Formats: sequence, structure tokens, C-alpha cells
Amino acid sequence: MDRFQSPVVAVVFMILLPASAWAAEASVLSGDDMEITKDTMVKPGPYRLPDDGDDGAVRIIGNDITVDFQGAVLDGSSEGQLPDAFTGKGIIIRGQNITLRNAKVRGYKVGIHANQCQGLVVEDVDVSGNYQKHLLSTPEAEDGSDWMFGHENDKKEWMTNYGAALYVERSDKVTIRRVKARHGQNGICIDRVNDSKIYDNDCSFLSGWGLAMWRSNRNVITRNAFDFCVRGYSHGVYNRGQDSAGIFMFEQNCENVLAENSATHGGDCFFGFAGLEALGDKPAPSPDFDYKRRGNNDNLLINNDFSYAPAHGIEMTFSFGNRFIGNRLVGNAICGVWGGYSQETLIAGNVFEENGGMGYGLERGGVNIEHGSANVIQHNTFKNNRCGVHLWCTPNPAFMEKPWGKANHQELKPTTIAWNTFDGDEVGFHFRDAIETTLISNRMTSVKREIVADEKAKTTRLDQPAEKWEPPKYPVLGDTRPVGARKKLYGRQHIIMTEWGPYDFTDFILYPRKVLAGEKATVQILGPSGGFKVTQVTGSVRVSPMEGTLPGTITVSAAQKGVLPFTVELDAGDKKLAAVGTLVSADWDVKFYKWDSADDPREHEDRWKAMIAKPPMETQKLSAIDFKWGGGAPSDKVGSDHFGTVATTTIELPAGTYTIWTVSDDGIRVWVDGEKMIDDWTWHPPKENSTTVELKAGAHKIRIEHFEIDGLSQLQFRMEPAGPDKK
Repeated sequence: MDRFQSPVVAVVFMILLPASAWAAEASVLSGDDMEITKDTMVKPGPYRLPDDGDDGAVRIIGNDITVDFQGAVLDGSSEGQLPDAFTGKGIIIRGQNITLRNAKVRGYKVGIHANQCQGLVVEDVDVSGNYQKHLLSTPEAEDGSDWMFGHENDKKEWMTNYGAALYVERSDKVTIRRVKARHGQNGICIDRVNDSKIYDNDCSFLSGWGLAMWRSNRNVITRNAFDFCVRGYSHGVYNRGQDSAGIFMFEQNCENVLAENSATHGGDCFFGFAGLEALGDKPAPSPDFDYKRRGNNDNLLINNDFSYAPAHGIEMTFSFGNRFIGNRLVGNAICGVWGGYSQETLIAGNVFEENGGMGYGLERGGVNIEHGSANVIQHNTFKNNRCGVHLWCTPNPAFMEKPWGKANHQELKPTTIAWNTFDGDEVGFHFRDAIETTLISNRMTSVKREIVADEKAKTTRLDQPAEKWEPPKYPVLGDTRPVGARKKLYGRQHIIMTEWGPYDFTDFILYPRKVLAGEKATVQILGPSGGFKVTQVTGSVRVSPMEGTLPGTITVSAAQKGVLPFTVELDAGDKKLAAVGTLVSADWDVKFYKWDSADDPREHEDRWKAMIAKPPMETQKLSAIDFKWGGGAPSDKVGSDHFGTVATTTIELPAGTYTIWTVSDDGIRVWVDGEKMIDDWTWHPPKENSTTVELKAGAHKIRIEHFEIDGLSQLQFRMEPAGPDKK
């Protein structure tokens, strides 16, 4: 069984000795609520210590203390317990100038929690295998319950809701180095931590945040790896991110330096938001609270890799004076930089390449800023983006009544775009609404459309020689070089989400393990090395190839028409794995229609019926209903928006109970033998619907109706035997 099936590895118990005064030799941890109050060496070995009172299985309390765990493993879980049931805290730290090193902490809601610890040092600690949510999103459809909400944390909501590997709060001059976190939800969280150093850490392959910052200022964060901190992604199907991030910065974090970090493949690579207090969306902390220039301000993000995000490379909104310099922003699904309501931002010397491939509507490409003011975009390289720079200023009178809007957003100043190069972008500049820009000596090569601007946009063009500009100097801590270290995993196609989080390329797994598909399906066999060999196939399916090298892919295809359950057993590395599932192969008659926006199917059932009674715009004969159009279309003739689909078939089935399952974007209806079984005639993102039906042996008629409004579109139909009748 692989770690994603049962992530908890059994720990061998050791004999625990009674607690006594700490001796010079290595000490043994003897039970929950252990207190360490002086310099201590912990005897190596495994310790299973649940934290029943949520007050720390081990507590380090005092001043000027060094505690060396010497590789000892502290485990708070019970054997076989799943990570969404982990509770308690492994180690609690309280005091000044405490050093904790060489500990391995797993199986808790929070691995290590330090509070009011000036001068704290945490080093060479492994906090892998702590709390993580069981994700309900699937390769076919997102589940909205997987979204994270980090907007509130003044009452430690992050710990309560999402857990953490390492959580440090209300502490200054902290050093966190060489910390490792895997197979959990959140890595390092800092809450009101100032003037501290965070470097050489690797908190990657997490299902939430690699580094999360709350009200923390003047910290130096360099040469860390926060890669693959992600959820809400299925390659080529949906790219939501669900507010996961490599680096997560919320509620007024200022003057931080983030340099030479690798934060690739995050929901957002970097996600910064000014905060609810900053905007006035929660009560002010005092009657005289000044909203002027509130936000995540004056931070320097320099020479980092922020690439391959399901959403944005950098998102920093409602903030002032930030500098994004020399960063790599490649292959982000929506855009490289999203800077809504940002002001006085310098975006310089960055590489923006191939961003916007799965953008939503007009938000796509290199730099996207709404309602920006006095921003400067200069000396950047743009290549093969859907749009280079997109600026707009749609009126938002309701926002202008908010305290932040009144204090900071009354008069917008022009954005300066100077001395950038554009090569192969679909659009160079896109300006909408009442936006003012100054364009200075930008160079474009092979750009399809250099500028798209509406009548309200005001643009001033100048031709000036490039001003001499050098990036600022910055402090660098750490010996590692995480940028580029995972080059073989470049590209969003390497984001492979299991039910517990992103695959980390160290174990042998099948993806997906359960397959529901049309006439054929592919299953990936993933592992670090070696090969695979199919050992047994059951069901009316064919499998190809029967063996190969890792990583590899097998195709399971229908050997006949019908609803076809199957099992494929194989050996991969040192593991025996099995893929199970059901294929549906039938003769489908699929008709496509075009409707006008005034004939919304949700509101005009009569017009819908009249439309589908007429000859279709296009007809296709298919063996499966498996449309993942995304932002595309059934055909150029049908188009990507405002179309309808009607699919019908007759299929021979043995008697039994069947589950019918669909994914649709937007509305869906399904009839079996004239009885409506699924009815979700609404606008929605890709969404699963299912129902169960008892059927007699024989031929059964199935009818599907679907409509698409705009944006992404999808339509899939599956059936499988259910309950005791499942073969």
C-alpha cells in the first residue's frame, strides 16, 4: 500500500523510562506533557506520544536552552490513522534564545508551535507527515470544499483550520534553516514575526502553503524551496489553485526580502493580499486607525522562480511600493503578475514566458493590473504570452466607499511601460477603460497585435534611450541553490494531484487508481526508477503496453460495447499495484446547436425545446461522451460560447444497479428510458452529478442535454455497476 493510500507508517514502540532529572547522558521522552527546561540531548529512536490536551506532547520552556533530538522521531498518530484525523501539537516552545535541532515530528495537527520566543533557532528539523485535508477534487472536476481561506488569522485560524508543520508567532530575530516538510498541508507559518532569517528550507509537495506570513515585517527569506504547494488542479481540465501557494502573504507584511527562492507549481507561486483589516472589511482596531497606505508594502521579490502555477506567478493586490525584480515567471496558467489595485510597484528585469494558456477571459498573459496607479514596468522580457501587459480600470463605485478606497484610490496616476522586449506574444499591450499609460521605446518582434485599446484608454508614446538601471543589492543567506534544482519537473503537466496532495515523484503509484472513462482510458504508472509489468487483466478490455519503463502509461480500451468493469494488476518497482474502473463504449449520436444570448436556456425552456427540434448546426458519431473543451469549442462552426449539446444512445446492459455520473460546465440533464435522472440546469464550473438506478436486462435508451454559456466548458458521461450487483 503506497503512502497516498495509508500515509502513516507504523512506528515501533520503545520502552520508555520514568521521567527523572535530566542527566548528562541522552534523555528518554517518557510520555505526554514532557517538559524540558534546560540543555538536553534526546536519546535517538521512535517515540509515539499523542498530545491529548492540545498543549504539546513535549514542551520546551525557559531561556537560553538548546535541545538536540539527535534524529529522534516524535509521532502523535495512532497506527493506521489518516492525516485528516491528526490532532494536537508535537513540540511547544516558550522562552527566549531557545535552539531546537535534529527533531523529526509527525502525526500532529501542528508539528512545532513556538510563541513569544525572541532569538529562537529551529534548524535541521524534519516536520513531514503532519495534518492534511483529504481532498475531494478529482481529475475530472473540482470540489469547492477544498478551497482554503486565509483571510482571518488574528485568532490563530490557520492552525485551527489547516494545521502547520512549523508555526512561529509573536517572535523577533528568529532563525529557521534547513527545515524539511513533505506530505502535509502547510509548511512554515510565521505570525507577527519580525527581523528574522528564513533560509535553506525545503517545504515542498504540500497541499496548502509552503511559507505563510501574517503581519510579519523586515524578514530575510532566501534560498528556500517551496515547490508544488498546490491543490485544485487537473492538467488540461481545470486550474483553480484553491488559494494554495508556495509563498502566502496576508494582512500587512512589509519590508521583507524574498530572494533566490524556488516557489514553482504552487496554486499561486506567490500570493499576497493586503488584508481585511487593511481594506476596512472588518472593524478597525482603534477609532483613529489610518487606512492610508495599508497593505503588503515595500517588499522586494528578487531572482526567484515563480513558474508553472495553476493561477498566478505573483499575485500582490491592494499594496504599495513593492519591487518584483529579476524573477522567472514561465508557464503560469493565468498570468505572470496579477496586481489588482497595486500602486508604486516596480516590475523590472523579469522573464515572462508562455503565460496565460488557461486564462479566464481577458485576464491572461504576462502582467495584468486592474486599477493600478504609478506602477513602472521596465526592462522585462516577454515571450510567447497570450498578452504581454494588460491594464484596465472598470468603474467600481462600491469599492470606492470602502475605507481603503477612500484613503488610497481617489486619483490614479499613469503606468509607465519602458524598454521591454516582446517576442511572439499574441497581444503586446491591452488597455481598457479609463487607463493612462506612458510607453517608452518598447521593442516588439513577431507580435500578432502590438496594441489593443478602447476609446477610453489614454496612451502617450515616447522614444527615449534606455536609462541605465541596475538591480538593487540584497542580503543572501544559505548554501543551497533551489532555483533550477528541479528542472526536470518544469511544466504544469507534472502537477499530479492525489487525494492527499501533489505527487512527489519518490513512490510508486498509479494515477488515477480508479478509472471511470468512455471507450478508453489512460493510467500513469509513476515511480522514481525501474519498470512495470502488467500481471493480470480482468474484464472485457484490452491493455497496452503490457510492460515498460517508469514513468509509463498504459491504455485500457473497450473490447466490446457496453458498460465494462475491469481490473488491471501490475508490478512497479517493489510494489504490486492495481487499477480498477469501468469503461462505457456505445454508439452515440451527438448534435450541437447554437443559441443567442437572449435565449438563455435557464429562462426560456420553450425556446430551448424549439431549438433542439430543428436540424443541428453539427452532428458527430462518437463512441463516448468525453468532452474536455476547456476554453475551446466543439468546432469552429459551433464556437466556444452559447452552444447546446444533445447526445443519445441505446446500450445493452445486464440487470443490476448502476451509478450514472456526469461532469458538466454548464447545465446538464440526463434521461434513462424517458425518466429524468439528473437535472442541474444551472450555470456552474465543472461539476460532478451522480445518481443510482435499477435496470432490467436489455436495451436502455440514454439522452443527455447540455448547454454552455461562456468561459470554460465540459461534458462527460460515465456509468458503472453499483452495490452488490457490481461485477
